[in-house]
Amino acid sequence: MHMQLVNSFRLPFTTLVSYIPVIATVVTCLFSVVLARATLRYVEATDKGLALAREEFEREWSPDLHIKMERISATEAKVIVTNLAKASVLLQLLQLRKLSHAMPFERCRLNDPLVGGMTWTQEMGKRIIACAGHEFEGPIAACITFYASGRMYRTDWFRSQIQVREGRIVSLEPSNMPTRRVRVVERKGPERRREFVQDVTADATPAQEDSAPDEKFFVTGA
Repeated sequence: MHMQLVNSFRLPFTTLVSYIPVIATVVTCLFSVVLARATLRYVEATDKGLALAREEFEREWSPDLHIKMERISATEAKVIVTNLAKASVLLQLLQLRKLSHAMPFERCRLNDPLVGGMTWTQEMGKRIIACAGHEFEGPIAACITFYASGRMYRTDWFRSQIQVREGRIVSLEPSNMPTRRVRVVERKGPERRREFVQDVTADATPAQEDSAPDEKFFVTGA
């Protein structure tokens, strides 16, 4: 009776051999799923690393200027522009205005380079008093337009609280209100920038080559 029960559970050898590819396929599918999940996790980690690297690169190399107005004396004040980024910029235009006025009151054209991490200082006491007026107490703002990486940018309006009495600066303190990052100045119409460096010999070289007579050189042996 026991032998009959054992014989009933025996499988032919060919049947076992035919099951081997099926088992191998199942195992391969399991390993493929595991590898696919590991690949997805690696891709997600790589994307996060690239995003952090891109954010750090943009934070370091995208232009970012800070403007501060500082009182020196009753009739003198200076504007301090700090380049917080690594890229160098070319300052083009400084604008001053009272917040009660929509249009800038004072404009000062510049052409000064500012290296990354450095500051630019200019005495602007007369212009600040002219912008504020003979008697004024309230906020004034300053912004600057500059070139960086071949594009023109403009900072946000940096505010300061000023008090002027009889044409004399009593106090000038920077405001703690947050500002936005620099914005690209959109140009309307065709680009009309001039090249700062031109090759003046490019047109003259062919003419000189054509007009030069043929010359023959002889090499004599010793």
